[in-house]
Amino acid sequence: MNQAQTIALYQPTLHAIAFRLLKCKADAEDIVQETFLKWLSAEQEKIQNTKAYLVKAVTNNCLNHLNTLKRKKEQCLDAIHWSEMVERFKESDFSHLDLEAEITKAFKILQHKLEPLERAVYLMKEVFDFDYEALQLMLDKKQDYCRQLLCRARKKLEQPSIHGEDKPKHSLLETFKKACDLGNATDFITELKNDIAYTINKKSADPASLQ
Repeated sequence: MNQAQTIALYQPTLHAIAFRLLKCKADAEDIVQETFLKWLSAEQEKIQNTKAYLVKAVTNNCLNHLNTLKRKKEQCLDAIHWSEMVERFKESDFSHLDLEAEITKAFKILQHKLEPLERAVYLMKEVFDFDYEALQLMLDKKQDYCRQLLCRARKKLEQPSIHGEDKPKHSLLETFKKACDLGNATDFITELKNDIAYTINKKSADPASLQ
């Protein structure tokens, strides 16, 4: 079996392994391609079991990729100048407003109009000035998708409210206010992720919501 036949035979299996680990089609395709390129340049006469070699190589490459993303995420969050962002927020002219009431009202609208992912992207981009690379690392979503989510959120917020807004989720609202007061958004980011996970699990448990 020549190299082209080997690639055609094992590519679907390797892509399935990579996608299961990375949960991203584009990244999985890149990892598989990288694995084959390294295999083509290897001393193949020393490889006793080609399939086992390729499976192990693509698995290791995926794990290395995930570890790299994790390190980048930590570095990105550590590098954010929370104090500068919060200072800009505090310097805004809220003298004519009851800030507590306005924030609560704003969160009611966000909760009513936006899905959790849209809400997370909107808040982190519009309030805390995250760039799209940081959003990708934080939410494990592609930058183009984050841009779509932000655009969708802005359009929804421009629409008039038809129904009365529910009471905003207490933990999300409180961690947001603490992020603004203390300049540390770690708890707020965690709460946004919990909000997203809760909604996904709730929809999965309710067959009617998937119809």
